[in-house]
Amino acid sequence: MFYYELYWLVIPAIILAFYAQSKVKNNYNKYAKIRSTRGLTGAEVASEILRSNGLYDVKIERGKGVLSDHYNPRTRVVTLSPHVYDADSISAASIAAHECGHAVQHAEHYAPMAVRSALVGPTQIATKAAGIFVFAGILLARSNMLWLLDIGILAYLIITVFHLVTLPVEFNASSRAIRMLGDYGLLYDEDIDGTKKVLNAAALTYVAAMLTALLSLIRLLAIRDRRS
Repeated sequence: MFYYELYWLVIPAIILAFYAQSKVKNNYNKYAKIRSTRGLTGAEVASEILRSNGLYDVKIERGKGVLSDHYNPRTRVVTLSPHVYDADSISAASIAAHECGHAVQHAEHYAPMAVRSALVGPTQIATKAAGIFVFAGILLARSNMLWLLDIGILAYLIITVFHLVTLPVEFNASSRAIRMLGDYGLLYDEDIDGTKKVLNAAALTYVAAMLTALLSLIRLLAIRDRRS
C-alpha cells in the first residue's frame, strides 16, 4: 500500500496544474475582449519591441492555433498565433511582449535560457523514454533488472531540471514584457494591470509543471528504495 500512498503525493501538483490552466484561460479570454488603449496589434507590439532593442534580424511570423505563441532561438523567429498577431487586445499585446522578451534574453545571452536550450534535446528523449523504463524497471525489479528503473529515474531527473530552469526564463521574460510595454509606451498604465494578470497566470502553469515533475521524481526514488 506504500506504493499507492506515494502516488497521491503528485495530486496537489495536478490540482495546481488544472487551476493554473483555468486561470490562464479566464484571464486570457477576459483581456482578449478589451482593446488596448493604443490599439496596437500583437504583431505591431512585437515589431516595436524588437526594433527598440535593435533586433532587426528577428522575424515575426503568423502561426496557427490558439496560444501557440513561442520564440525559436535557432531560427530567431517570434511566432504569434492569429488571435495575438492580428488582435489589438491587452492579451495580445501581453503575449507578444512576452515572446519578444525571450528574443531579448537570447540576444543578451541570458544564462538560464542558454541552459534550457541545451536541455531541450535531452528532455525530449527523456520524456519519450521515462515511462517505458519506469514500467519495465518496476515490473522486472525482482529479476535483478532494477537498473531499468534507474534509467527511468534519470530521465525524470532531466525533465525536472528542465522545468526548474524554465522558471527563471519565463518569469524574467514576463517582467521584461511588463517593463518594455510601459517604457516604450506600447500600453498605458490602465492596461498594465491586465498584462500582469495574463502573464502571472501563464507563469503559474510553469510552476505546476515543475512541481509535478519534482514530486514524480521523489515518488520514483521512494519506489526504488522500496524495491531495493
